[in-house]
Amino acid sequence: MFANLFKFACMVFLVAVLVATVTCNQQKANDSREQLRKGAAAATEEIKKDSTAIAQGAKEGWNRDKKGLVNVNSANKTQLLDLPGITAANADRIIKAWPYRDKHDLVSKGVLSKNQYQRIADSISVD
Repeated sequence: MFANLFKFACMVFLVAVLVATVTCNQQKANDSREQLRKGAAAATEEIKKDSTAIAQGAKEGWNRDKKGLVNVNSANKTQLLDLPGITAANADRIIKAWPYRDKHDLVSKGVLSKNQYQRIADSISVD
């Protein structure tokens, strides 16, 4: 009788361990699915933001034309001073070194440093 009771108790214990293991694994699987869902949602949101920024940049690039560019061959000192990083001395040197065949002449003629040129390159023209 004691042996049967012991066997029964062992069986109940093993079933309880099995049920606990299955339940635990199922909970882990549910947690993993939830983490995966949250990660996918966050990645999707990030992609949306990046796509919007890319589209905006492309739109700005398409809309940019020569309107609003400062012609370094005809600009006055005030117009040149409106360019980023251009000082009064820079503006005077730009005017003194006229004419420019190419925007990069500002560097090749020693009027501006490469860094100064890079700051204004998208804002200037020579014609």
